[in-house]
Amino acid sequence: MKKLMAVSVLVLGLSGCAQQTFTIKDNAGIQPSQETRQTFFLSGIGQSKLINAAQVCGGADKVARTEVQESGLDVLFRVITFGIYTPREARVYCSI
Repeated sequence: MKKLMAVSVLVLGLSGCAQQTFTIKDNAGIQPSQETRQTFFLSGIGQSKLINAAQVCGGADKVARTEVQESGLDVLFRVITFGIYTPREARVYCSI
């Protein structure tokens, strides 16, 4: 029983990752200019988080890429709390 539960958690954690990337320019820096942990509740229904990428990079023309990611650990938190706690991570990359 314990092995089955451990395997189930591992499979859920590894299979549930999601990432959305929006590339504006190809010359993005390797490191993100800003990395923010976002917290949503009740699966994020009716909620939104705003990051002003132009403000982070010092102008809209300097924004190279934005990403939003839900890692395996985030999925695990979502599953364990039945969607009550749904964390995500957002990154902004600026042109160099």
